Amino acid sequence: MESYPEASADSQTLSPGVCRGPNPELRKLLGFKVYKRRWFVLLVLCLLNCSNATLWLTFAPVADQSATFLSVSLEEINWLSLVFMVVAIPLSFGTTWMLDTLGLRITLILGAWLNMLGALLRYMGTPLYKGFTFHYSIVMLGQTLAALAQPLIIFTPTKVAALWFPEHQRATANMIASMSNPLGVLLANIISPMMVEAPNKIPALLLAYAVPTCIICFLATVGIRSSAPPTPPSASAESSGSEPYVQGIKLLLRNKAYLILLLCFGSGMAVFTCFSTLLEQILCVQGYADDFAGLCGALFIVFGIIGAGALGLYVDKTKKFIEATKINMSFTALSCIAFSVVSLMPQQKAAVAVVCALFGLFGFSIYPVAMELSVECSYPVGEATSAGLVFVSGQVQSVLYIILLQALTKRISAPLATCGDAVLSWKVPMLVLAGICTLFTCCFLIFFDTRYRRLEAEEEATYGTKQSSKSSSSEDAPSVEA
Repeated sequence: MESYPEASADSQTLSPGVCRGPNPELRKLLGFKVYKRRWFVLLVLCLLNCSNATLWLTFAPVADQSATFLSVSLEEINWLSLVFMVVAIPLSFGTTWMLDTLGLRITLILGAWLNMLGALLRYMGTPLYKGFTFHYSIVMLGQTLAALAQPLIIFTPTKVAALWFPEHQRATANMIASMSNPLGVLLANIISPMMVEAPNKIPALLLAYAVPTCIICFLATVGIRSSAPPTPPSASAESSGSEPYVQGIKLLLRNKAYLILLLCFGSGMAVFTCFSTLLEQILCVQGYADDFAGLCGALFIVFGIIGAGALGLYVDKTKKFIEATKINMSFTALSCIAFSVVSLMPQQKAAVAVVCALFGLFGFSIYPVAMELSVECSYPVGEATSAGLVFVSGQVQSVLYIILLQALTKRISAPLATCGDAVLSWKVPMLVLAGICTLFTCCFLIFFDTRYRRLEAEEEATYGTKQSSKSSSSEDAPSVEA
């Protein structure tokens, strides 16, 4: 058991509040501490997030082989991925309550166990002997258990950042944890095609994905000993999740800035989901092969992770959440417009690849910063509640956008197409998607403005003065005592 932080080698004194570089005497008096264990908690969360993403997209890159092996249609294989989206929407509200009420430790451990059980059950669903006919149902049940784990894991980064990290590391910690999910998506798109050269390799693939989940579950169960450190790393961490769940929801619904962020950034998340889901179908019409579509998807994710890392470090130092989000959303809208044009042109591989890379660089980098911004503009509502509802908004809009875009397609004859028998025109859907992205970006640029409530609360609690970190011409929420 660790000793009290003043006598513990596992702790470091840090500067609370938003002012930079207070003198050493002030640091001593204030006594906020950080613990080296925070990096272990962050590591477990990253591993969980990455592992869950690989379970989500295990079958998508090898859909034909999976359908052959499990003796089902491609539509049924698609549902092995879609179940994550279906389950996440209704479960999200319970997850936000659990994180803010029962705590981080219980939520993460439960997520780790569901993730592991789902992975093992998928492997058990592979035919063990000739004539075994119920395997698809068992695999789907395993996917459903993993889908139940997704909200428990993906809602956690802002909570970990708030409870374990000081104010000058929160955006970076959130960025690292959040970007582990697209890293898992990238790994699934690389590992699945690499291992499955033939349908009979599916069991080996499922076993390869199941083994890491057991190790991660062990690390979470044994290694995470508390939801929060013995002493808080910042003033706001002392009151993290202090608002009751129902009261927090009411405060969010009266918070103008938060509602704008909920709608506009949720739309941005939906645009990225549509891009990731439909990329291969859009490019094949102009004769681009599946491997090139995979390369574009990889560039989208890799440059997104790079952009998120750079922006996270910048925002941690400058605290310019609003400026960073608005600038990047503007470039994201421009990238979306560019993609809607170049994706309709044949033999333009370089242009398509560059636009996909820029789309990821500007778009993906917004995610962790926007999640932190949702906490800043809604404080003292719990971090899981404010960030979680943004995720729910993105999931709901994703479903609506995909249905809309597919409804706008029409069958065409395209001699260069590599899509097989069903060739669809994506010209109108892509222009509509670019228009939606531009519309919500303009709404965010014009109407969004807020104070950094959490930083103000930390400053007031630390120094007894309240210096507004962001002037707000419009009161975006009712006054709430921090």
